Amino acid sequence: MKKLLLAPSIIAADFTHLADEIAACESAGADWLHMDIMDGHFVPTITVGPLFVEACKHATNLPLDVHLMIEYPEKYLEAFAGAGANSITVHVETCPDLPQIINKIKSLGCKAGVTLNPATPASSLDAVLPLVDLVLVMSVQPGFSGQSFMPEMIGKVEEIRNKLDALRSTAYLEVDGGISAETLPLMLKAGADVFVTGSAAFKHPQGVGEGIRVLRNVIARSER
Repeated sequence: MKKLLLAPSIIAADFTHLADEIAACESAGADWLHMDIMDGHFVPTITVGPLFVEACKHATNLPLDVHLMIEYPEKYLEAFAGAGANSITVHVETCPDLPQIINKIKSLGCKAGVTLNPATPASSLDAVLPLVDLVLVMSVQPGFSGQSFMPEMIGKVEEIRNKLDALRSTAYLEVDGGISAETLPLMLKAGADVFVTGSAAFKHPQGVGEGIRVLRNVIARSER
């Protein structure tokens, strides 16, 4: 069984103490750092870019999981790979030639991921599922941290898990949006193996370290 991974979403961190927040993630047992890159066009919010990814690379040994919620992602693949991204995920909605972009990401030495908005059917990924290293299912509308989990996305995770298993794919199946101690087991049961978490980790009353430990304990109980 593939190890279940926890990927705190750094966009929910306190940027005034970013190095400390990253160190707390690492010491508490995070597996990846997830980075939401938003351009104000594909989604309304503007967040960070390659320079931020590069700064985080200097602050951690954790793999950087870069999620491009941007138009024309093909223009920026080299910049994010050069900044230290270990995986780069693009949206099916922004990529007219998705196989070409997947192959470009791999040629840059990164894991190649694909994701889709909640309203986009899982079938939109069929042509590239044999090519990708990672599939990301959004369980909120992309663009804002702190949204409520969309339970109807459980079925989409199950559908994609079945497709990946039919292909005997080793790709990760990642979920992002409203992931907490209550919702993580639902997505795990549906077939996810990487869990992005923002508020549940970084907004925990006892700090990010305790937030991650709580989720890590949920995962540990599920692995028994």
